[in-house]
Amino acid sequence: MTTLPLIKFLSAAGNGSRRIMAAAIKRGAVKVNGDVAANFIQPVDTQKDVITLDGKRITQETTGHVYLMLNKPKGVVSTTESERGDKTVLDLIPEKYRTARVFPIGRLDKDSTGLIILTNDGELTYQMTHPRFKHEKEYLVQIANALTGEQKKLLEQGIELTEGKTAPAKIRSVKMAPYNYSIVIHEGRKRQIRRMFAALSIPVIELKRIRIGGLQMGTLTENKIRELKAAEIKLLRSA
Repeated sequence: MTTLPLIKFLSAAGNGSRRIMAAAIKRGAVKVNGDVAANFIQPVDTQKDVITLDGKRITQETTGHVYLMLNKPKGVVSTTESERGDKTVLDLIPEKYRTARVFPIGRLDKDSTGLIILTNDGELTYQMTHPRFKHEKEYLVQIANALTGEQKKLLEQGIELTEGKTAPAKIRSVKMAPYNYSIVIHEGRKRQIRRMFAALSIPVIELKRIRIGGLQMGTLTENKIRELKAAEIKLLRSA
């Protein structure tokens, strides 16, 4: 008998991140042997129990995990669905990956570009998105004018937002036209960098993510996608 906590089984089977699966369990969409799941850590026998999500039976992933890197263009949302009809990152995936049920790790707002990781590995998604792991994310920023010493100091110390003060950021000037600053954070609040600069009355003109943990986007051009190499996957896991 192979038993796993329910939420681990669901995410490992390629149905979405732990956050998404937790929401599904909360709304009663998950059943075990016909009964609504009791809680996130309910033990399930992966060989015998019948687990369903929205009425569809879930089995352990048989095709293996898929790990993709995408250089997201503007105008595309980093979700699996869009209520407004926007193009999503899943619309950019080649046909051969469509049956793998991949989903994006984290988010990147519609107006920003750059590195997105897509996978059907729920455990890696949990590790990369849970706040306690503090994975760094590096962005290139274009603003109209140079930061003052005081503005730079405030960003480095943390900016007070409506939900609380941000963790300290690392910021340095760069000459990578059109970008003039690099900023590194490890949190994942919604539109965080744009809001941090807005708190200083500085509009962000362009924003591009170039690194997650030790994974660099490198020379991958905008709108393109490729599989991660074994060494890159290992790098993410080890982080």
